[in-house]
Amino acid sequence: MSTSQRNNLALSGHAGQHALAVAEAHGVGTMWTLSGAHVFPLYDAVVKAESPTRIIDVRHEQTAVFGAEATAKLTREPGLVVLTAGPGVTNGVSGIAQAYFSGVPLLAVGGRAPAWRWGTGALQELDHPPLLDPVTKLSTTAHKAAEVGEVVDRALSIARSAHRGPVFVDVPMDELYSFADVSLDLTPPAPRPEPNPDDLTAIATAIYESRHPVVVLGSDVWMDGAESAALHFAEETGIPVVANGMGRGTLPKGHRLLVNRARSAAFKNADLVVVVGTPLDFRLGFGTFGGADGAAPARVVHIADSTQGLATHVELTASAAGDLSLVLDGILHALRATRRWDDWANGLRDQAAAAVERDAPLLASEGEPIHPARVYGELNRVLEDDAVVIGDGGDFVSWAGKLIEPGRPGCWLDPGPYGCLGAGAGAAAAARLARPDSQVVLLYGDGAAGMSLMDVDTLVRHDLPVVMVVGNNGAWGLEKHPMQFLYGYDVAANLRPETGYDVVVEALGGAGETVTEPGDIGPALRRAFDAGVPYLVNVQCDPKIAYPRSTTGI
Repeated sequence: MSTSQRNNLALSGHAGQHALAVAEAHGVGTMWTLSGAHVFPLYDAVVKAESPTRIIDVRHEQTAVFGAEATAKLTREPGLVVLTAGPGVTNGVSGIAQAYFSGVPLLAVGGRAPAWRWGTGALQELDHPPLLDPVTKLSTTAHKAAEVGEVVDRALSIARSAHRGPVFVDVPMDELYSFADVSLDLTPPAPRPEPNPDDLTAIATAIYESRHPVVVLGSDVWMDGAESAALHFAEETGIPVVANGMGRGTLPKGHRLLVNRARSAAFKNADLVVVVGTPLDFRLGFGTFGGADGAAPARVVHIADSTQGLATHVELTASAAGDLSLVLDGILHALRATRRWDDWANGLRDQAAAAVERDAPLLASEGEPIHPARVYGELNRVLEDDAVVIGDGGDFVSWAGKLIEPGRPGCWLDPGPYGCLGAGAGAAAAARLARPDSQVVLLYGDGAAGMSLMDVDTLVRHDLPVVMVVGNNGAWGLEKHPMQFLYGYDVAANLRPETGYDVVVEALGGAGETVTEPGDIGPALRRAFDAGVPYLVNVQCDPKIAYPRSTTGI
């Protein structure tokens, strides 16, 4: 944001116009919403101003929030979702929570029953901010029309500051429709903190002393714009890398130091794990590594974009907080003379290659019903390096996490640590808008598909062609197999077998087909990419196949 933008914003008209002007000054370019009278002034602001902001209206508020969240992830600018009062806001809570746990800058503007009627039982009268407090950086009400610009500005500044996250502002309906003239100096996000040089030296010392170091690159590497620094750090040090979340693609598929396929061996045999831009949560064994063959646990270094992101539940050898590019460049500088870990890195690379070789028969499986891995064997043949791949599902998408490797940074979307299903349609729409020239592939479990498939209507109405692939095994696979293991039976884990999800898409104006034979998957995918409309490939997968996971997340 330029100095002139910060210092010269004159707001006039109704409060909806104030909110839009401020949001656009903070980098917002798309408004996600489901229509409601409480928030009409925000739509009016877009129309009357002939604004470049796009309005994407959806069929369920959860899709609107997930679309805004994905917009922020892909563009690294704030997402904006406008929710009507009452159920409009409560329908969006899960998506806001996902943005909170993923550290995504998102502004949710809520309608609110009119102030002059408050307490009398007006339609959808609900005090929203207390509900959003636990899953936002700020949750508040702008009580007067003249306050709306200032409150939205403060909220967006907070959302964009490290550690990023969602904010919520609601406005009473009568005030949102009201007019005011306000002069406002916009607030930029807080400057990215500079890391403490002593912390960088301590990390460099720990790295230099290690024999088997591993670096983990997480989503904040992408969100902080540190992907180039991270790639440079890896290549200069020669330390093997495991990537998760949107950190995937920082080292492109096939890179000699990318050892995701040897992740287990890397973590078990490491004596130092440097975790960058992701929490030490269930995805990383809660920060416990090493210990193979009776060895001591690995030492752990944690690097985050802010001090509140540093782990407190494990003993850290060293840590640093701040601008992640500055942290990584600073550690390299502090290392000065680096050791070589070629034997360690080469050994992990060999194990990763062996894992790929072991999976080759699954990727080419001729089994019927279709093995889910065969879907990814075929998909890997047609995916381009800049394809955006979106996961929305349990077991079926877990196979994707193992078998699909992005070619570039910023090309992988998953629910993150919150693990919320139903994000797929909104994320796919956002990806098509943000990356108009790239392939967009939405990978659906059949359970997750039921949560957002109606929003194919949104994709059709807004001319947003994407490819959807459903791994249709007629079950909540992530629950069915563990329940059978625990109890010898399963309940509430089955879906209707062979449901025609492609027929649903056709009814909504898209296209699709059902695939029952392995050899038909590849041609179906090619037709999907060539279709120019939302296209769903409904693959009948073997319900007996369970993803071989090693953690339950508990």
